[in-house]
Amino acid sequence: MQLPVNRTEESFFHGISVPQEVQELRHRVRRFAERELGPAVAAMEEQPEDLSSFPATLVARMAELGLYRVPYGSHEGGDGLSTPMLAAAVVMEELAYYSNSIAVIYDCQCVLSGRVLQYATDELKMTYLPAIISGQKIACVAITEPDAGSDVSPTSVGTMAIPAEGGWRLTGRKRFIINAPVADLACVLCTIDGALSMVVVDLKQEGVTIPRPDRKLGMHACLTADIVFDGAWVPSGNLVWKEGKGLRIALAALTRGRIAVAASGVGMAQAAFDLSVHHMKSRRMFNRALAEMQHWQFRFAEHATHIAMARDLYYKAALRHDAGEEFPEPETSMSKYFGTQVAGDVARDAVQVHGGYGFMRRLGADDSVYGVERIYREAKGPEVYEGSNEILKWMIARQMFGR
Repeated sequence: MQLPVNRTEESFFHGISVPQEVQELRHRVRRFAERELGPAVAAMEEQPEDLSSFPATLVARMAELGLYRVPYGSHEGGDGLSTPMLAAAVVMEELAYYSNSIAVIYDCQCVLSGRVLQYATDELKMTYLPAIISGQKIACVAITEPDAGSDVSPTSVGTMAIPAEGGWRLTGRKRFIINAPVADLACVLCTIDGALSMVVVDLKQEGVTIPRPDRKLGMHACLTADIVFDGAWVPSGNLVWKEGKGLRIALAALTRGRIAVAASGVGMAQAAFDLSVHHMKSRRMFNRALAEMQHWQFRFAEHATHIAMARDLYYKAALRHDAGEEFPEPETSMSKYFGTQVAGDVARDAVQVHGGYGFMRRLGADDSVYGVERIYREAKGPEVYEGSNEILKWMIARQMFGR
């Protein structure tokens, strides 16, 4: 059974004091996802990662609908919402309900890159932000390297900006960069004179090489790749904030990203939950519905509770951020680790509940798609990227025991 099925969210979650503008945005994104995203997902995800399979039409459609404006203030060309982080997270949840590939493309296009650019000068911001919001240019954020992921420090980051007249020449290699194969610009963490710094780099220039896209376990419509810099030019005006502030900027961007990824985990968990409830009501075994079996009743009662808890956590983290807290801990770490873990837990049981159908990508007899195996594969990535769940548990522990 493909999505959409009857959605159970409103029976098990009641948001308190959620702004009307966010509720209206959720319904608007849901209509887009049901009508345009959902029907495209199965075929989209069956394609191998390749430039020709990038979902450019859907990415452009999100720009037409104004979704990239959501995280920004009106003075930046955005929607000027009162709770922009919560709004962006809700967009992520609704997109991930159908496709975590599309959700993470959205995250990198406007949530992560936008946070980096909010530290930039007005001149630098206005050079790139209107093109990102309009979808005219695709953005990515390049932090991870072959030997620097969770451990980001001046000694582990090998990408260097070497001073040159009027700016820098960039050398080094980034890895697992979402949107890289199709991106026009990158916010790049590098070292300048040994200090971690953030620069904005035009990727359509000499000195930049992007190999073919990676082949991944899931999220095939979302393209990742290395970015190799060999003397790429960075004008002095493309330095974000100032030298030595790169880690602070990266952590601020990742804070927003982690809240967004928490929301995507909730979206995937809710989809797997809804598919399972639908299947258990209709699937009969030993002369009774699967839904009548106490084991699965108890398991999905637990899942319903955990999904509601995960949604509460990302709401709280987002609202604290919107209230002006740059690093709203421990809710940010809690929401990201718990939301993505719940997605994996529910998806695993969804495959089990569906039995043989849960293991099928597409049934040969009638070409039907059940969807839960895709969610199961897609749910693994978010437990790793934008801060592995083990790192986030460590951060929560530091709130208790100190550094």
